[in-house]
Amino acid sequence: MIKSVFAKAIRGNYASSFKYSTFSAKDLEITLTAEPKKKPAFDNNLKFGEASTDHMLEIVWNKEGGWGKPKITPFRNLEIHPFNTTLHYALSCFEGMKAYKDANKGTRLFRPDKNCERLQSSFTRLSFPQFDTAELQECIKQLVRVERDWVPEKDGFSLYIRPFGMSLTDKLGVRPADSVLLLVCCSPVGPYYPSGFKPIKLYVNEEHIRAAYGGSGHYKLGANYGPTVDISADAERKGYSQVLWITNGLVTEVGTSNFMVRWINEKGQDEVVTPPLDGLILPGVTRDSILTLLRAKPDIKVSERNFTIEELVKAASEKRVIEAFGCGTAAVVSPIKGLYFRGKEYTIPINEKVNAGDLTFELNKELQDIQYGRKPHPWSISVDDVAVRAGYGMRKAYST
Repeated sequence: MIKSVFAKAIRGNYASSFKYSTFSAKDLEITLTAEPKKKPAFDNNLKFGEASTDHMLEIVWNKEGGWGKPKITPFRNLEIHPFNTTLHYALSCFEGMKAYKDANKGTRLFRPDKNCERLQSSFTRLSFPQFDTAELQECIKQLVRVERDWVPEKDGFSLYIRPFGMSLTDKLGVRPADSVLLLVCCSPVGPYYPSGFKPIKLYVNEEHIRAAYGGSGHYKLGANYGPTVDISADAERKGYSQVLWITNGLVTEVGTSNFMVRWINEKGQDEVVTPPLDGLILPGVTRDSILTLLRAKPDIKVSERNFTIEELVKAASEKRVIEAFGCGTAAVVSPIKGLYFRGKEYTIPINEKVNAGDLTFELNKELQDIQYGRKPHPWSISVDDVAVRAGYGMRKAYST
């Protein structure tokens, strides 16, 4: 399902009109920093997105010459022209993925192909140039190899990887970019829940929507996130951790994550239901992984279909909701203990021994066992494999 959505997006009306070309990992040039940074303590004080590593991957495209050579360079600030169209028209998109250390101190990525495919999809939506996603994967693997000492060797910790694309056009006007930067930078991060799960309560906002049919809700564009900040802050002021987004009464996402609920449906079936990939929600990699794991479990019906907020609160009122959770790269799963809708709070059960629903807890463990290499699985990709590196003519230099 997730692959078909990406493919559909790449074939869509917003496909770049420029001739297809790509960069190649075999042309990767590496310039190592002469002044490595002091690493932060890899403990529970490590905050998300604050510490940057020593290097970044950058690839520039322009209309005249196509893609340039990929380069790993020392981390630095970017210089931006005041007329840059990313600043004025939100011509940017991004991804989020992680590298993990396994028990043998090897470094692993989790389904990097899916993140690269989704970034390609977002590029297409912005009329940015296409590229070979396999080549980007190889470049990211090499960046992670360079930064391997920044991957914490602790369970629950990881190296967050942020690929993003932005226009480099320095002329005002709403038009396709004539130059684009694809950049990948990294940040070590601690566990989302340092002392165990903390189930959250949701605020259902009927006044504002996150996405609409025909819009861009199923792409990871920067423009989708900025307008949610004030709405989310308002929910926090009311005492709720996240917004449960709805569109025309349909449940869509929770905060910046996909949403799943396990209930006894009106046919008496034990069912996990999540909104479908029909244009309103992001095709999450964690979402797709959880659905795959769920479909291998007996006795639980798994459905991707629309359902309304009225259906959800009715089920909660009738005590048919068993558990609910958000899912995404940052937290893997976020257990939910309640929601507020039209002046009333509805309770969602949790197992107080683990501060999560039983299935939520099980899925979190199963996914993390794969991510950290404790459970062999094709989704977990080693970046230490010599065979992966073979044939890539990396050139290294040291910055002065």
